[in-house]
Amino acid sequence: MPDYSILSQSPVFKGLPPEAIERLLAGAVFQIRRFQKNELVVSKGEPVKNLCIIHSGSVSGEMLDYSGKVLKIEDIEAPNPLATAFLFGKSNVFPVSVTANTEVEILVIPTSEFLTMMQKDRQVLVNFLNVISSRAQFLSDKLHLLSFRNIRSKLAHFLLKTAPSGEQVVEVRQTQKQLADLFGVTRPSLARVLSEMQHENIIRLEKKSIRILNRQLLIQLLHQD
Repeated sequence: MPDYSILSQSPVFKGLPPEAIERLLAGAVFQIRRFQKNELVVSKGEPVKNLCIIHSGSVSGEMLDYSGKVLKIEDIEAPNPLATAFLFGKSNVFPVSVTANTEVEILVIPTSEFLTMMQKDRQVLVNFLNVISSRAQFLSDKLHLLSFRNIRSKLAHFLLKTAPSGEQVVEVRQTQKQLADLFGVTRPSLARVLSEMQHENIIRLEKKSIRILNRQLLIQLLHQD
């Protein structure tokens, strides 16, 4: 059985107490699927027939570029849903392959069952609309990031976007490997660029943050070929 206290923290069921979620699922058909670390959860192009919510663990969304290089799109942790923007519509297939980062449990609710839940509870409907809108914004930001041609401009964009207005310190939650995956580059390449930009007094690397020393130079890097 699912842990309803965990599901109450999911964006899909935001604002609903555990007992309300339990009542919604009581009359529905659903299952919990389990996957081992590094196991393929879904393949790119596979039809999206269910609402999938990560019940425990973490997965990674990845795709191949035209050269055959694996590009990590993002890591998704419990209790977030998968591919919500593709649950309905004409081309409702998984846009990326999903692999388990850890041992994973996924709550699987058929689309028809979830549609009934949205009809029964307005909060679930509003939550779902907010989720797919947020996903559209995320994908737009991702495409914008990938449009930059080199690591320096990608890093400059990341720092300027992440830093609060007027602030010089960027809290970096990702590891260097995760940041490299986000940029679609290797970790050694990113490490080299970070070191170069620190040597040029553009940034200063701190324990879990990056301090912007020259914001104007970062802005100039956005337009660097």
